[in-house]
Amino acid sequence: MILGPTAGGKSELAVSIAESVGGEVISADSMQVYRHMDAGTAKPSARLREQVVHHMIDIVEPGERFTVSEWFERVERLIPDLQSRGVTPVIVGGTNLYIKTLLEGMFTGPEADIEFRESLAALDSQELHSRLKQIDPDAAGRIYPNDRKRIIRALEVYHQTGQAISKFQQQWSDSRNEPYRHDPVLIGLDWPVELINRRINLRVKAMYYPEKVDPALASEICPNGESLPEEIRRLDETGMLGEQASEALGYKQVLEYLSGRCTLSEAYERTKILTRRFGKQQRTWLRRFHGVNWLNMEELQDNSLLLSRALAHIH
Repeated sequence: MILGPTAGGKSELAVSIAESVGGEVISADSMQVYRHMDAGTAKPSARLREQVVHHMIDIVEPGERFTVSEWFERVERLIPDLQSRGVTPVIVGGTNLYIKTLLEGMFTGPEADIEFRESLAALDSQELHSRLKQIDPDAAGRIYPNDRKRIIRALEVYHQTGQAISKFQQQWSDSRNEPYRHDPVLIGLDWPVELINRRINLRVKAMYYPEKVDPALASEICPNGESLPEEIRRLDETGMLGEQASEALGYKQVLEYLSGRCTLSEAYERTKILTRRFGKQQRTWLRRFHGVNWLNMEELQDNSLLLSRALAHIH
């Protein structure tokens, strides 16, 4: 399992490891599951996907909802299937909740309350986050203010049980010192803040303005030749973007630009800020996992040396 912050080079390392150990890659990313959403989701490039088989990418339409439980159920079937054929699963994330679920099992709370969710539909994400802060400050501190899906779920759990979701999740985390499911080898990419923020800024620039970056990078980030604003405009005009996909980082900001609520430059700057903030949240999350073999990326920016160190841990 390859862990690390966004823009940290996880996809490239995962492919190199898979080639070395006879493996296939499983994506643990909540946005890479969507077809047609390419420029803003950091999917592995066509080159990487030709080198090694990838799973859990481009499996649903952007108008559909896709939950962590659906991902979990599919991957729970996929891992033993690969292993039964002598293939090593190489999981790369991505979405830390997906990783945590795979390692520790599903957190099970109450069933969805459709009527309650509909009562929140007219409220924007900031208002919902403010409500969550009042009833569950711990959860509000961990959930990103624009992560509408998780905010609504936290409010729903409180509405149905009278207890904060953070208390349920604390019970879930009581098993954190127990062995992880599937007996994984965990490889973590540890980036200094300044270096990873520089990589994040460059990636966002390639998403918005591919003509202003190196052509090789532009073709990997925007494989269809469309910038993120162009991609979103096409998907929005054809009605393909559902509520969940529209809340994705970058997509939400461009949709605000397309609706006239901000300029393209403002959307671009906002996406950079929020992506750096997201990277910081990821680094905090990642430190909660135990038994991770951390690799110092300030010293290991040579790909062959990085692969050698990772394989040393694996072997």
